[in-house]
Amino acid sequence: MRGNVRVSGAKNAVLPMLAAALLAEGDTVLHGVPALDDVFTMGEVLTGLGASVDFPGGGRAVVRAADLGWEADPRLVRRMRASFLVAGPILARTGRMRISMPGGCAIGSRPIDLHLKGLRSLGARVEQDRGCIELSLPGRSLTGALVYLDYPSVGATENLMAAACLARGETIIDNAASEPEVVDLAGFLTAMGGQIAGAGSKVIRIRGQAHLRGAQHTVIPDRIEAATFMAAAAATGGHLRLENVEMEHLQAVTAKLREAGVTVEPGSGGYAEVWAAGRLRAADIKTMPHPGFPTDMQPQLLAAMTVAQGTSVISETVFDNRFHHVDELRRMGACITVEGRCAVVRGVPQLSGAAVRATDLRAAAGLVLAGLAAAGETRVMDAHHLDRGYEDLVGKLRSVGADVTR
Repeated sequence: MRGNVRVSGAKNAVLPMLAAALLAEGDTVLHGVPALDDVFTMGEVLTGLGASVDFPGGGRAVVRAADLGWEADPRLVRRMRASFLVAGPILARTGRMRISMPGGCAIGSRPIDLHLKGLRSLGARVEQDRGCIELSLPGRSLTGALVYLDYPSVGATENLMAAACLARGETIIDNAASEPEVVDLAGFLTAMGGQIAGAGSKVIRIRGQAHLRGAQHTVIPDRIEAATFMAAAAATGGHLRLENVEMEHLQAVTAKLREAGVTVEPGSGGYAEVWAAGRLRAADIKTMPHPGFPTDMQPQLLAAMTVAQGTSVISETVFDNRFHHVDELRRMGACITVEGRCAVVRGVPQLSGAAVRATDLRAAAGLVLAGLAAAGETRVMDAHHLDRGYEDLVGKLRSVGADVTR
Protein backbone atom coordinates (compact mmCIF):
# COMPACT_ATOMS: atom_id res chain seq x y z
CA MET A 1 0.00 0.00 0.00
CA ARG A 2 1.30 3.44 -0.97
CA GLY A 3 -0.25 6.88 -0.81
CA ASN A 4 -1.83 9.45 1.48
CA VAL A 5 -4.42 8.84 4.21
CA ARG A 6 -6.15 11.58 6.17
CA VAL A 7 -6.93 10.54 9.74
CA SER A 8 -10.41 11.36 11.08
CA GLY A 9 -11.31 12.97 14.39
CA ALA A 10 -10.98 10.83 17.50
CA LYS A 11 -14.03 8.74 18.35
CA ASN A 12 -12.89 8.41 21.96
CA ALA A 13 -12.73 12.20 22.26
CA VAL A 14 -16.05 12.93 20.53
CA LEU A 15 -18.18 10.60 22.68
CA PRO A 16 -17.39 12.21 26.07
CA MET A 17 -17.74 15.67 24.50
CA LEU A 18 -21.22 14.88 23.21
CA ALA A 19 -22.14 13.72 26.71
CA ALA A 20 -20.55 16.81 28.30
CA ALA A 21 -22.52 19.07 25.94
CA LEU A 22 -25.52 18.23 28.16
CA LEU A 23 -24.01 20.51 30.81
CA ALA A 24 -24.73 23.68 28.79
CA GLU A 25 -28.07 25.24 27.86
CA GLY A 26 -26.72 27.02 24.77
CA ASP A 27 -25.71 25.57 21.41
CA THR A 28 -22.54 23.49 21.26
CA VAL A 29 -20.77 22.85 17.95
CA LEU A 30 -18.08 20.19 17.54
CA HIS A 31 -15.85 20.09 14.46
CA GLY A 32 -13.91 17.13 13.09
CA VAL A 33 -16.60 14.65 14.17
CA PRO A 34 -16.23 11.27 12.40
CA ALA A 35 -19.27 9.59 10.83
CA LEU A 36 -19.31 6.47 13.02
CA ASP A 37 -22.02 4.21 14.41
CA ASP A 38 -20.92 4.94 17.99
CA VAL A 39 -21.16 8.69 17.39
CA PHE A 40 -24.68 8.38 15.98
CA THR A 41 -25.67 6.07 18.86
CA MET A 42 -24.50 8.69 21.36
CA GLY A 43 -26.56 11.22 19.45
CA GLU A 44 -29.61 8.98 19.91
CA VAL A 45 -28.85 8.69 23.64
CA LEU A 46 -28.79 12.49 23.94
CA THR A 47 -31.98 12.84 21.88
CA GLY A 48 -33.73 10.36 24.15
CA LEU A 49 -32.78 12.55 27.10
CA GLY A 50 -34.46 15.58 25.50
CA ALA A 51 -31.49 17.23 23.77
CA SER A 52 -31.54 18.37 20.15
CA VAL A 53 -28.69 16.75 18.20
CA ASP A 54 -27.89 17.42 14.56
CA PHE A 55 -25.13 16.15 12.26
CA PRO A 56 -25.36 18.65 9.36
CA GLY A 57 -22.33 17.27 7.53
CA GLY A 58 -18.81 18.56 7.12
CA GLY A 59 -17.71 16.74 10.27
CA ARG A 60 -19.94 18.84 12.52
CA ALA A 61 -22.21 17.99 15.42
CA VAL A 62 -24.61 20.55 16.92
CA VAL A 63 -26.12 19.95 20.37
CA ARG A 64 -28.74 22.01 22.20
CA ALA A 65 -29.60 20.79 25.71
CA ALA A 66 -32.28 23.10 27.08
CA ASP A 67 -34.93 20.86 28.67
CA LEU A 68 -33.58 17.50 29.73
CA GLY A 69 -35.05 14.28 31.05
CA TRP A 70 -33.24 11.96 33.42
CA GLU A 71 -33.84 8.41 32.11
CA ALA A 72 -31.64 6.99 29.34
CA ASP A 73 -32.99 4.54 26.77
CA PRO A 74 -31.82 1.12 28.03
CA ARG A 75 -31.74 -0.28 24.50
CA LEU A 76 -29.13 2.27 23.47
CA VAL A 77 -27.15 2.07 26.71
CA ARG A 78 -26.77 -1.69 26.34
CA ARG A 79 -25.47 -1.17 22.81
CA MET A 80 -22.51 1.02 23.75
CA ARG A 81 -20.54 1.33 26.97
CA ALA A 82 -19.65 4.99 26.40
CA SER A 83 -23.32 5.89 26.82
CA PHE A 84 -22.71 5.76 30.59
CA LEU A 85 -20.79 9.03 30.17
CA VAL A 86 -24.12 10.88 30.24
CA ALA A 87 -24.67 9.89 33.88
CA GLY A 88 -22.49 12.59 35.44
CA PRO A 89 -23.70 15.49 33.26
CA ILE A 90 -27.41 14.57 33.59
CA LEU A 91 -27.10 14.16 37.35
CA ALA A 92 -25.36 17.54 37.60
CA ARG A 93 -28.01 19.25 35.44
CA THR A 94 -31.24 17.64 36.69
CA GLY A 95 -30.43 16.13 40.09
CA ARG A 96 -31.53 12.64 38.96
CA MET A 97 -30.37 9.90 36.60
CA ARG A 98 -31.71 6.46 35.78
CA ILE A 99 -29.55 4.35 33.51
CA SER A 100 -29.13 0.65 32.83
CA MET A 101 -25.84 -1.22 33.04
CA PRO A 102 -23.87 -0.41 29.85
CA GLY A 103 -22.87 -2.81 27.07
CA GLY A 104 -20.21 -2.65 24.36
CA CYS A 105 -17.46 -4.83 22.92
CA ALA A 106 -16.91 -8.18 24.65
CA ILE A 107 -13.28 -7.63 25.63
CA GLY A 108 -13.44 -8.43 29.32
CA SER A 109 -14.62 -6.97 32.59
CA ARG A 110 -15.09 -3.19 32.55
CA PRO A 111 -16.85 -2.36 35.80
CA ILE A 112 -18.41 1.05 36.40
CA ASP A 113 -17.71 0.97 40.13
CA LEU A 114 -15.16 3.80 39.84
CA HIS A 115 -17.78 6.04 38.19
CA LEU A 116 -20.23 5.32 41.00
CA LYS A 117 -17.64 5.66 43.75
CA GLY A 118 -16.66 9.07 42.43
CA LEU A 119 -20.24 10.29 42.12
CA ARG A 120 -20.92 9.13 45.69
CA SER A 121 -17.93 11.21 46.81
CA LEU A 122 -19.54 14.22 45.13
CA GLY A 123 -22.75 13.71 47.12
CA ALA A 124 -24.82 11.41 44.94
CA ARG A 125 -27.05 8.67 46.31
CA VAL A 126 -26.61 5.47 44.29
CA GLU A 127 -29.18 2.67 44.21
CA GLN A 128 -29.08 -0.42 41.99
CA ASP A 129 -32.08 -2.54 41.11
CA ARG A 130 -32.68 -5.15 38.38
CA GLY A 131 -29.81 -4.04 36.19
CA CYS A 132 -30.59 -0.33 36.52
CA ILE A 133 -28.79 2.38 38.45
CA GLU A 134 -30.66 5.23 40.11
CA LEU A 135 -28.67 8.35 40.95
CA SER A 136 -30.07 11.22 42.99
CA LEU A 137 -28.91 14.23 45.00
CA PRO A 138 -30.08 14.52 48.60
CA GLY A 139 -28.62 18.04 48.48
CA ARG A 140 -29.45 20.63 45.86
CA SER A 141 -26.31 20.01 43.84
CA LEU A 142 -23.12 18.00 43.65
CA THR A 143 -20.44 19.08 46.10
CA GLY A 144 -16.74 19.20 45.31
CA ALA A 145 -14.58 16.58 47.03
CA LEU A 146 -11.36 14.62 46.81
CA VAL A 147 -11.86 11.55 44.61
CA TYR A 148 -9.15 8.90 44.47
CA LEU A 149 -9.43 6.44 41.60
CA ASP A 150 -8.08 2.98 42.42
CA TYR A 151 -7.27 2.64 38.71
CA PRO A 152 -6.74 5.50 36.22
CA SER A 153 -9.98 4.79 34.36
CA VAL A 154 -10.48 7.01 31.32
CA GLY A 155 -14.26 6.82 31.44
CA ALA A 156 -14.50 7.51 35.17
CA THR A 157 -12.08 10.44 34.89
CA GLU A 158 -14.15 11.95 32.06
CA ASN A 159 -17.51 11.38 33.76
CA LEU A 160 -16.37 12.88 37.05
CA MET A 161 -14.52 15.79 35.46
CA ALA A 162 -17.65 16.77 33.52
CA ALA A 163 -19.99 16.42 36.50
CA ALA A 164 -17.64 18.37 38.78
CA CYS A 165 -17.87 21.39 36.49
CA LEU A 166 -21.34 22.07 37.97
CA ALA A 167 -20.49 21.03 41.55
CA ARG A 168 -20.17 23.49 44.42
CA GLY A 169 -16.55 24.11 45.38
CA GLU A 170 -13.41 22.31 44.21
CA THR A 171 -13.11 18.71 43.11
CA ILE A 172 -9.74 16.94 43.01
CA ILE A 173 -9.42 13.71 41.00
CA ASP A 174 -6.32 11.83 42.16
CA ASN A 175 -4.79 9.04 40.06
CA ALA A 176 -6.71 10.39 37.08
CA ALA A 177 -6.29 9.04 33.55
CA SER A 178 -3.92 11.13 31.42
CA GLU A 179 -4.93 10.04 27.90
CA PRO A 180 -5.00 12.71 25.15
CA GLU A 181 -8.78 12.34 24.97
CA VAL A 182 -9.03 13.40 28.64
CA VAL A 183 -6.93 16.49 27.89
CA ASP A 184 -9.11 17.31 24.87
CA LEU A 185 -12.28 16.99 26.96
CA ALA A 186 -10.78 19.36 29.54
CA GLY A 187 -10.12 21.87 26.76
CA PHE A 188 -13.73 21.57 25.59
CA LEU A 189 -15.10 22.01 29.11
CA THR A 190 -12.86 25.05 29.57
CA ALA A 191 -14.29 26.57 26.38
CA MET A 192 -17.74 26.06 27.97
CA GLY A 193 -16.66 28.07 31.01
CA GLY A 194 -15.30 25.30 33.22
CA GLN A 195 -12.23 25.86 35.37
CA ILE A 196 -9.92 22.84 35.10
CA ALA A 197 -6.23 22.49 35.91
CA GLY A 198 -3.90 19.51 35.63
CA ALA A 199 -5.53 17.55 32.79
CA GLY A 200 -2.89 15.20 31.40
CA SER A 201 -1.35 14.69 34.83
CA LYS A 202 -2.32 12.35 37.66
CA VAL A 203 -4.12 15.10 39.62
CA ILE A 204 -6.94 17.13 38.05
CA ARG A 205 -8.54 20.06 39.86
CA ILE A 206 -11.98 21.35 38.88
CA ARG A 207 -13.56 24.50 40.30
CA GLY A 208 -17.32 24.17 39.93
CA GLN A 209 -19.41 26.84 38.21
CA ALA A 210 -23.08 27.78 38.49
CA HIS A 211 -23.62 27.46 34.74
CA LEU A 212 -21.76 26.45 31.60
CA ARG A 213 -22.30 27.93 28.15
CA GLY A 214 -22.35 26.40 24.70
CA ALA A 215 -19.05 26.43 22.85
CA GLN A 216 -17.25 25.44 19.65
CA HIS A 217 -14.39 22.95 19.66
CA THR A 218 -12.34 20.97 17.14
CA VAL A 219 -11.68 17.34 18.07
CA ILE A 220 -8.15 15.92 18.11
CA PRO A 221 -7.11 13.37 15.45
CA ASP A 222 -7.82 9.72 16.19
CA ARG A 223 -4.53 8.24 17.41
CA ILE A 224 -5.84 4.67 17.18
CA GLU A 225 -6.87 5.10 13.55
CA ALA A 226 -3.47 6.64 12.77
CA ALA A 227 -1.67 3.80 14.55
CA THR A 228 -3.80 1.22 12.72
CA PHE A 229 -2.65 2.58 9.35
CA MET A 230 0.93 2.60 10.65
CA ALA A 231 0.55 -1.08 11.51
CA ALA A 232 -0.98 -1.73 8.07
CA ALA A 233 2.06 -0.18 6.39
CA ALA A 234 4.31 -2.30 8.61
CA ALA A 235 2.50 -5.58 7.96
CA THR A 236 2.40 -5.12 4.17
CA GLY A 237 5.78 -3.48 3.53
CA GLY A 238 3.94 -0.35 2.44
CA HIS A 239 4.75 3.37 2.45
CA LEU A 240 2.03 5.68 3.74
CA ARG A 241 1.87 9.40 4.42
CA LEU A 242 -0.60 10.07 7.22
CA GLU A 243 -2.19 13.51 7.42
CA ASN A 244 -3.88 15.08 10.47
CA VAL A 245 -1.86 13.23 13.11
CA GLU A 246 -0.53 14.23 16.53
CA MET A 247 2.76 12.38 16.84
CA GLU A 248 3.00 13.24 20.54
CA HIS A 249 -0.03 10.98 21.07
CA LEU A 250 1.64 8.08 19.26
CA GLN A 251 4.97 7.79 21.05
CA ALA A 252 4.44 4.30 22.52
CA VAL A 253 3.22 2.83 19.22
CA THR A 254 5.96 4.57 17.24
CA ALA A 255 8.63 3.19 19.58
CA LYS A 256 7.42 -0.39 19.08
CA LEU A 257 7.16 -0.01 15.31
CA ARG A 258 10.70 1.30 15.14
CA GLU A 259 11.82 -1.60 17.30
CA ALA A 260 10.26 -3.90 14.70
CA GLY A 261 12.23 -2.22 11.89
CA VAL A 262 9.61 0.24 10.65
CA THR A 263 10.67 3.75 9.67
CA VAL A 264 8.48 6.51 11.09
CA GLU A 265 9.33 10.10 10.18
CA PRO A 266 7.19 12.91 11.57
CA GLY A 267 6.82 16.11 9.59
CA SER A 268 5.76 19.61 10.44
CA GLY A 269 2.13 20.48 9.89
CA GLY A 270 0.59 17.34 11.39
CA TYR A 271 1.72 14.54 9.09
CA ALA A 272 4.00 11.50 9.27
CA GLU A 273 5.52 9.05 6.79
CA VAL A 274 5.64 5.35 7.65
CA TRP A 275 7.29 2.60 5.64
CA ALA A 276 8.75 -0.85 6.07
CA ALA A 277 11.42 -2.54 3.98
CA GLY A 278 11.85 -6.29 4.33
CA ARG A 279 10.44 -8.55 6.98
CA LEU A 280 9.50 -7.13 10.38
CA ARG A 281 11.44 -8.01 13.51
CA ALA A 282 9.68 -9.45 16.54
CA ALA A 283 8.88 -7.02 19.37
CA ASP A 284 7.44 -7.54 22.84
CA ILE A 285 4.39 -5.45 23.72
CA LYS A 286 2.74 -4.75 27.07
CA THR A 287 -0.46 -2.74 27.17
CA MET A 288 -0.67 -0.06 29.86
CA PRO A 289 -2.63 3.10 30.66
CA HIS A 290 -1.31 6.19 28.89
CA PRO A 291 1.53 6.97 28.25
CA GLY A 292 2.04 3.22 27.89
CA PHE A 293 1.13 1.13 24.86
CA PRO A 294 -2.65 1.47 24.23
CA THR A 295 -4.78 -1.63 24.62
CA ASP A 296 -6.82 -0.50 21.59
CA MET A 297 -3.75 -1.18 19.40
CA GLN A 298 -2.93 -4.62 20.78
CA PRO A 299 -4.93 -6.66 18.20
CA GLN A 300 -3.48 -4.70 15.26
CA LEU A 301 0.16 -4.98 16.39
CA LEU A 302 -0.34 -8.64 17.31
CA ALA A 303 -1.56 -9.24 13.75
CA ALA A 304 1.55 -7.54 12.35
CA MET A 305 3.82 -9.63 14.60
CA THR A 306 2.39 -12.87 13.16
CA VAL A 307 4.60 -12.35 10.10
CA ALA A 308 7.64 -10.91 11.93
CA GLN A 309 10.96 -12.71 12.21
CA GLY A 310 11.36 -14.18 15.69
CA THR A 311 9.09 -14.55 18.72
CA SER A 312 7.02 -11.75 20.25
CA VAL A 313 5.33 -11.75 23.66
CA ILE A 314 2.14 -9.66 23.83
CA SER A 315 1.00 -8.91 27.40
CA GLU A 316 -2.52 -7.54 27.93
CA THR A 317 -2.79 -5.85 31.34
CA VAL A 318 -5.81 -3.58 30.78
CA PHE A 319 -8.58 -6.04 29.83
CA ASP A 320 -8.87 -9.67 30.85
CA ASN A 321 -10.47 -11.07 27.69
CA ARG A 322 -8.89 -9.41 24.68
CA PHE A 323 -7.45 -12.32 22.72
CA HIS A 324 -10.61 -13.42 20.85
CA HIS A 325 -8.86 -12.64 17.56
CA VAL A 326 -6.10 -15.20 18.24
CA ASP A 327 -8.19 -18.22 17.19
CA GLU A 328 -9.13 -16.43 13.97
CA LEU A 329 -5.50 -15.58 13.20
CA ARG A 330 -4.63 -19.24 13.72
CA ARG A 331 -7.07 -20.08 10.91
CA MET A 332 -4.80 -17.99 8.69
CA GLY A 333 -1.70 -19.93 9.69
CA ALA A 334 -0.47 -17.78 12.57
CA CYS A 335 1.50 -19.53 15.31
CA ILE A 336 0.21 -18.14 18.62
CA THR A 337 -0.01 -19.59 22.11
CA VAL A 338 -2.07 -17.85 24.78
CA GLU A 339 -1.11 -18.26 28.42
CA GLY A 340 -3.35 -16.22 30.70
CA ARG A 341 -2.95 -12.58 29.74
CA CYS A 342 0.06 -13.23 27.48
CA ALA A 343 0.17 -14.30 23.84
CA VAL A 344 3.39 -15.79 22.49
CA VAL A 345 3.60 -15.11 18.76
CA ARG A 346 6.09 -17.05 16.67
CA GLY A 347 6.34 -15.29 13.35
CA VAL A 348 5.68 -17.21 10.13
CA PRO A 349 6.89 -16.21 6.64
CA GLN A 350 3.38 -15.87 5.23
CA LEU A 351 -0.24 -15.99 6.36
CA SER A 352 -2.90 -17.61 4.19
CA GLY A 353 -6.30 -16.12 3.45
CA ALA A 354 -9.24 -17.67 5.30
CA ALA A 355 -12.78 -17.00 6.48
CA VAL A 356 -12.60 -15.37 9.93
CA ARG A 357 -15.07 -13.70 12.26
CA ALA A 358 -14.60 -10.42 14.13
CA THR A 359 -15.76 -10.29 17.74
CA ASP A 360 -15.12 -6.61 18.50
CA LEU A 361 -13.97 -3.34 16.95
CA ARG A 362 -10.18 -3.59 17.29
CA ALA A 363 -10.13 -7.34 16.65
CA ALA A 364 -11.90 -6.62 13.36
CA ALA A 365 -9.19 -4.12 12.43
CA GLY A 366 -6.50 -6.66 13.32
CA LEU A 367 -8.09 -9.28 11.08
CA VAL A 368 -8.30 -6.83 8.19
CA LEU A 369 -4.58 -6.08 8.62
CA ALA A 370 -3.81 -9.79 8.66
CA GLY A 371 -5.84 -10.23 5.49
CA LEU A 372 -3.86 -7.49 3.77
CA ALA A 373 -0.63 -9.30 4.62
CA ALA A 374 -1.91 -12.79 3.73
CA ALA A 375 -1.69 -14.72 0.48
CA GLY A 376 -5.05 -15.24 -1.18
CA GLU A 377 -8.48 -13.98 -0.13
CA THR A 378 -9.56 -13.33 3.44
CA ARG A 379 -13.21 -12.90 4.38
CA VAL A 380 -13.90 -11.02 7.63
CA MET A 381 -17.40 -11.73 8.88
CA ASP A 382 -19.26 -9.43 11.32
CA ALA A 383 -17.34 -6.51 9.84
CA HIS A 384 -20.03 -4.16 11.16
CA HIS A 385 -17.80 -3.75 14.24
CA LEU A 386 -15.51 -1.60 12.08
CA ASP A 387 -18.28 0.96 11.58
CA ARG A 388 -18.13 1.77 15.28
CA GLY A 389 -14.60 3.18 15.19
CA TYR A 390 -13.21 3.63 11.67
CA GLU A 391 -14.63 6.20 9.27
CA ASP A 392 -14.70 4.75 5.74
CA LEU A 393 -11.91 2.27 6.44
CA VAL A 394 -12.53 0.36 3.20
CA GLY A 395 -12.46 3.54 1.13
CA LYS A 396 -9.24 4.73 2.72
CA LEU A 397 -7.55 1.36 2.26
CA ARG A 398 -8.63 1.20 -1.39
CA SER A 399 -7.26 4.70 -1.98
CA VAL A 400 -3.75 3.47 -1.12
CA GLY A 401 -3.86 0.34 -3.23
CA ALA A 402 -5.47 -2.31 -1.03
CA ASP A 403 -7.82 -4.81 -2.66
CA VAL A 404 -10.71 -4.58 -0.18
CA THR A 405 -14.44 -4.80 -0.77
CA ARG A 406 -17.32 -4.62 1.67
